[in-house]
Amino acid sequence: MPMTEPFPSLDELLASMGRAGRRLASISASEGAAGNISACIGWPIEVRRRFPTSELLDLPEPVPALAGHTVLVTGSGRRLHEVGDDPEANVGVVVIDVGGTTATLWSSPRRLYAQLTTELNSHLAVHADQVERTATNFHAVIHAQPLQLTLLSHIPEYGVGDTLTRRLLRWEPEAIVNLPEGLCVLPFLLPGSSALQQATVEGLRSHRLVVWSKHGVMARSDQSVTRVADLVEYAETAARYELLDSATGSRGQGLTVDELHAIVVAFNVPTTLF
Repeated sequence: MPMTEPFPSLDELLASMGRAGRRLASISASEGAAGNISACIGWPIEVRRRFPTSELLDLPEPVPALAGHTVLVTGSGRRLHEVGDDPEANVGVVVIDVGGTTATLWSSPRRLYAQLTTELNSHLAVHADQVERTATNFHAVIHAQPLQLTLLSHIPEYGVGDTLTRRLLRWEPEAIVNLPEGLCVLPFLLPGSSALQQATVEGLRSHRLVVWSKHGVMARSDQSVTRVADLVEYAETAARYELLDSATGSRGQGLTVDELHAIVVAFNVPTTLF
């Protein structure tokens, strides 16, 4: 559902990116300069006071659905936990031109990146797909590398069918409530590639979070940037339960199918899993 007025200000959006970045770092989901954040905005927003420098940007692929939209996105090589400390140094503002093949990149003279995130193609493609499909005027995307969830993606059995979903959603009621579609597990695909971009777009049509096997996750929300970070944290917490259970001899019962179904009914969760 599109956001309604009063819309979040640029300051508020940048602050939410900062909070998300710090939280991801605190749960070991963005080591070093790993991970990236973007927010797509469909209403007019003034950016030049904080980001006064402009340059023409050729987009990785056409995104005509985003014409006129503004995308806040982290720079390549920047640390997510530092975004909130100095947004101008770590974030660029991309205003998409008519036709969706070029954009204006607004940045600060203090910027500490040479180019935007190397996953820009996937960020823009996911935003464009969701805007076109749902007519939302706000959409946020995060790529993170949560330690324990990424480790599970290295174990072949978790990549089969819906094994990962069913093994993770059994550990706490909050998991099925917040990830009602479960997790979409993609095979390993080259970072930044068109193959990863297309698979991610397709996976995020039916899920809120996709697992990039042996790499990390990408998650999305039309509510807020911090909401996306929450989804990553719910999935990572479930992965931690799974690994703790394995380390103690797999003695935990977990929530049964009947118990999960009762949660789904009680909280009116939009899922067909249980």
